[in-house]
Amino acid sequence: MEPPEHARSGAPGGSVDPLVGRLLERRYLIGPRIARGGMASVYEATDTRLDRTVAVKVMHPGLGGGDDEDDFARRFVHEARAAARLNHPHVVSVYDQGHDHDTVFLVMEYVPGHTLRDVIRKDAPMPAVRALALLEPLVSALAAAHRAGLIHRDVKPENVLIADQEHGGQIKVADFGLAKAVSADSQHTATSGVLIGTVSYLAPELVSEGRSDARADVYAAGVVLYELLTSAKPHEAESPIQVAYRHVHHDVPMPSLIQPGIPDYVDALVARATSRDPSQRPADASVLLHHIHRVVQALREGLTTDSELAADLMPRAVLDPDHHHADDPDHGNDHGNEVEVQDAETFVAEPYDASALALLTERDPTPYSRFDDHNPNHTAVFDRSMMPPPAHPPAPTTTVGSARPKTARRATRAPSRRSEQSRAPSRIAPVATAARLPTVKGPVALLLAILLAVTIGVGAWWFGWARYTTTPAVLGLDKAAASATLDKSGLDAVVGDPAFSETVTPGLVVATDPKPGGKVRNGGSVTLLLSAGPERYKVPPLEGLTEDEAQDALAATKLAFDVSTLQYSETVPEGQVIKTSPAAGTELKPDAQVNLVLSQGRRPIAIKDWSGKSFDKIRARLEKRGVEVAVTSEEYSESVPEGVIIVHDPTTGTVYSGDTVSFVVSMGPELVEVPSIRGMGVEYVTELLEDLGFEVVTERDDDYVGFGYVWGSDPEAGDEVPRGSTITLYLI
Repeated sequence: MEPPEHARSGAPGGSVDPLVGRLLERRYLIGPRIARGGMASVYEATDTRLDRTVAVKVMHPGLGGGDDEDDFARRFVHEARAAARLNHPHVVSVYDQGHDHDTVFLVMEYVPGHTLRDVIRKDAPMPAVRALALLEPLVSALAAAHRAGLIHRDVKPENVLIADQEHGGQIKVADFGLAKAVSADSQHTATSGVLIGTVSYLAPELVSEGRSDARADVYAAGVVLYELLTSAKPHEAESPIQVAYRHVHHDVPMPSLIQPGIPDYVDALVARATSRDPSQRPADASVLLHHIHRVVQALREGLTTDSELAADLMPRAVLDPDHHHADDPDHGNDHGNEVEVQDAETFVAEPYDASALALLTERDPTPYSRFDDHNPNHTAVFDRSMMPPPAHPPAPTTTVGSARPKTARRATRAPSRRSEQSRAPSRIAPVATAARLPTVKGPVALLLAILLAVTIGVGAWWFGWARYTTTPAVLGLDKAAASATLDKSGLDAVVGDPAFSETVTPGLVVATDPKPGGKVRNGGSVTLLLSAGPERYKVPPLEGLTEDEAQDALAATKLAFDVSTLQYSETVPEGQVIKTSPAAGTELKPDAQVNLVLSQGRRPIAIKDWSGKSFDKIRARLEKRGVEVAVTSEEYSESVPEGVIIVHDPTTGTVYSGDTVSFVVSMGPELVEVPSIRGMGVEYVTELLEDLGFEVVTERDDDYVGFGYVWGSDPEAGDEVPRGSTITLYLI
């Protein structure tokens, strides 16, 4: 039997993928495979319970094997649950996870569209403004993960999904199922001896030590920015091991070397994010996001160069003490070891683990097991335990003309002759003696020695103790009382800079220099530090600023930004701050978090077709929301009851508070008075009533005698009835 059309293709060698068409946990119907990585494959699927399209990631069987495989699956599920806690607009949501027999899977949000890799292929190199606009959602998602204690570990363009325009065009980061929770004793990427990563984006410490933290994600984000700016990867080679080697031993070049015209501060941002020394990188994605905002602001101002910003962002390199140029006039001298510009020739390369590099060329022919297909864009999974231990590096050798570090010279310096003689055993030979005459040199020398000792002792006593006194305890006193106390001790009071204190009342002494009980020269001075009270900073007025401007203003006042929420506003333009929580003017401790409420613009009010609805109810609803209501006319209607809407303008669409909606309201059918017709001929009365718009029927009265005159009617004369009503005539 032929498989369904969507079940064909996707498997290695053109064979039918056994997962396509399968129903996992009696709920998720697996469709075509849409992606494949080193750890899992992703399928488009249908959630039959909720009738929606989802993405299902299925872990490849055989990862680890045996007990290791079970442990790997448990970690896969545990880390997926941790990633599911992320609630961020730029993170692909994780809906569910399950284990159907031998299949471990995750259910995620399905994002129809393309990846950042497709954008790079099509549009890179691109202007820095657009590159950072594409990078900012990625870094924002990583910042949320880092705040939650998660590191992504596989940041690359393939994991950045961009929805089609008809689906909103939003940018979302995927593959947080590979993320690992950071803990004090486990900040590494190895999972049961397994190394996971994409070689083109591996941070140097990940390659050399198999360990990483949030700064490894920062490094990968910097590489992505380099690709957006240049359309090329910073490190390319014939094999993955050579690419990894270059990550460890070579700096990422400046993008402007490939694309002239890139501002110097953009170069510096790339250099900062991709520094081989993790301590030189931003501590996490939140810090990198702040740097991106600074660079974007400079780009918006049209700055082609900003030396101050570039110098602030540029990482600092460290000179290798073993490296010296032949023409260096300071060769061998003691100088500072910091330089202001990175130099690939003098940067100290970190040690690397040869076995870790060798992992990147491992290949497992099993189609659904761990693999490395030598594509640097693919996630690779490797078993570290199967690798031989790294070879010990050869002992260092010294060549002619090379400079040895001072510590090495000190350790290898030949012992002096005096030290050798002092260590040699002493030899005592017989010495001939003769009688000596009495002399006074001995007592004089002794007296001089005593005088010298006394002089030294007195001097030590004077310079070490006698001319000093102890600092009185004046903590908690005001300035006047403290000064008086010091004056009694023969000391002068000097007021220093105020110091913040959570416990000491403002204006009282919170500390002294020297400290109470410390030594101070007689007649000297003691610096008083008066309490400035608790350290507090007022929330600045941020209304009307953009989110970036508000965050910068908070950072300048030693307050921290937490989250932004959206709210409609009739007065504040979209994207600007409506208010803060806590409110402006509130005094907070340093680094206290402040939330922003951002405007979504004016609240839209949907106009529906209200024809046939009660006008009074619709009017009350619109006026409550600030919409002006106008009645352009009232009309009689045979079909629309009184007080009901006949038509309105606009008929559909959206209005806002202050806009006007016009209505035509029905007065019901028109009323006509029944005329007096008693004693009139039936033909005349019939014609009269029909001219007034009535229907006429006749009936004979019980006393009918055949005269053909109208004796009465129903409704009776004088009644007002709707035009078109039926009037019954009674004949006599």
